[in-house]
Amino acid sequence: MTTHVVATAGHVDHGKSTLIRALTGIEPDRWAEERRRGLTIDLGFAWTTLPSGRELAFVDVPGHERFVGNALAGLANVSIVCFVVAADEGWSAQSSEHRDAIAALGIPHGLIVVTKADRAPDWVAATMARSRSEFAGTGLRDLPAVAVSATQGSGLDQFRRVLDQVLAEVPEPAAGDRLRLWIDRSFSISGAGTVATGTLAAGTLAKGDRLVVVGQGQPPREVVVRGLESRGAPADRLRPVNRAAVNLRGVAAGDVRRGQALVAPGAWPMTVTVDVRRRAGAALIDAPAQIMVHVGTAAVPARLRCFDAEHARISLEGSLPLIVGDRLLLRDPGRRVVLCGVDVLDCDPPQLARRGAGKRRALALADMPPEGDVRAKVAERGAVEVDHLRRLGLLNLDATPPPQVLCLGRWWVDGTAYAAWQEQLHALVEDDDRRDPLTPGVSAGALRNALPTPAAHFIDRLVADVGLELHNGHIRLPKARADLGSAEVGVSRLEARLSANPFLAPKIDELAALALGGRELALAERAQRLLRLPGGVVLLPSAPALALRALAQLPQPFTTSHARQAMGTSRRVAIPLLEHLDRRGWTRRIDDDHREVVQQPPT
Repeated sequence: MTTHVVATAGHVDHGKSTLIRALTGIEPDRWAEERRRGLTIDLGFAWTTLPSGRELAFVDVPGHERFVGNALAGLANVSIVCFVVAADEGWSAQSSEHRDAIAALGIPHGLIVVTKADRAPDWVAATMARSRSEFAGTGLRDLPAVAVSATQGSGLDQFRRVLDQVLAEVPEPAAGDRLRLWIDRSFSISGAGTVATGTLAAGTLAKGDRLVVVGQGQPPREVVVRGLESRGAPADRLRPVNRAAVNLRGVAAGDVRRGQALVAPGAWPMTVTVDVRRRAGAALIDAPAQIMVHVGTAAVPARLRCFDAEHARISLEGSLPLIVGDRLLLRDPGRRVVLCGVDVLDCDPPQLARRGAGKRRALALADMPPEGDVRAKVAERGAVEVDHLRRLGLLNLDATPPPQVLCLGRWWVDGTAYAAWQEQLHALVEDDDRRDPLTPGVSAGALRNALPTPAAHFIDRLVADVGLELHNGHIRLPKARADLGSAEVGVSRLEARLSANPFLAPKIDELAALALGGRELALAERAQRLLRLPGGVVLLPSAPALALRALAQLPQPFTTSHARQAMGTSRRVAIPLLEHLDRRGWTRRIDDDHREVVQQPPT
């Protein structure tokens, strides 16, 4: 059966800790100062089993206004709240603040408990009615309500029954979701080392897991789970929802603190900038520029840039593991009041440098669905790695590309951007050929520098799709132009000469007389009109096949001298041509002076 974690809420001294103590038999106030003053200062923890068998853990939050940050750290990680109002005092100042926090955080389940019913029995009904009316404008309207006296024990059985009914309506959490355990406490135990605690709301924890401690402006630290405990008992594996005490190896207790999180390596983006939409509370235009952002157990100073009443950009002072759909609570650090709750729409937003960019961004965010817009993200960047989209919370494991998005290996690529890159690539290569047809083409490195950054990952694919050629690290137009420009006359004359005598390779001075230098010969070779061999030997591309036919007529094996005579040429030409035939596998060298034909001449 699923374990549930419930947070208390309500004004100071309204009996939250007393109620938990009566229900569980555990003292939630951990510090001597708390027990001496009768005041909850920090988060307290207790657990019990309901008559139904449901296992339950409580997070007891402080109600005093000076400790609201601690209260928010306890409320932010739960989906169930037990809202406490004392019958003898009624709805009070921190009651409203905790209500606003619950509404801003979007906590979906809970109940109202009117405590100290024995002190003011005549006020129980009115207190209950007032409390329900205060929640009428929130997501927790029509909360069930019970009255108890924790000191006398009256009403506790009904409280258990109603709480059981509330828990029965809470959906099962997803054990397969990504792990993110917000740390609410850390300490050191002699013989065990560092222990961090938190509410496991998603994902699964197991002994031996390799995790990373992130957040609070600290560099990530890799750790290993040495041991686990929940509700006072050891465990090998914990599923959500659960209170978890995690014994960590690889980090000192002083380097782990509230506001950090335990996450799986490489599974979460670390971000300092998010674009958000208001979910509850005051309009964003009424918020100050300097705010405090609460998420999980973290409280981070931040700067707010409003786009309109509903949308804004938040720049955090420290990076946090956030994804699309996360709920943030914004608080005014000056007035110490809850402002509103916002949902993260984009945790990897674009820069806004141009004039009017804020207005355009407001329009884009207004049209963005709550789960984010993967199509817009790909269009914005041109190309995004699929793993990064998953880390941002935009994709599940079996997602398929939306229309006009290409899947190229591990990338999703915007179709419009890809078409533009194709045009740019072809234009760059065509321009290079137009300016100097004797060049070997544009180097792949030069094209990567000339094209937009994402396109550099797809050079080979772009070259193929555009119909260009990649040869020896250069991109060129397909095959060759019929016209070799200034080299055309010399090449044509050389072709005529070699057609009459295929093995009479010209010497250097003869090539110079034809105005054929290295660049011109390279261009002709790319055009497959000439063949260049070592030693400056230049022949027609048909020369190797013609030589093989002549050699096949000789007694096998044959000598280099016999080959030279059969081809009617000199050793200057015969030796590099024979070595070329060897490399192609048409002939085989037997010893220093003998070869044999091993492949019939091509037809």
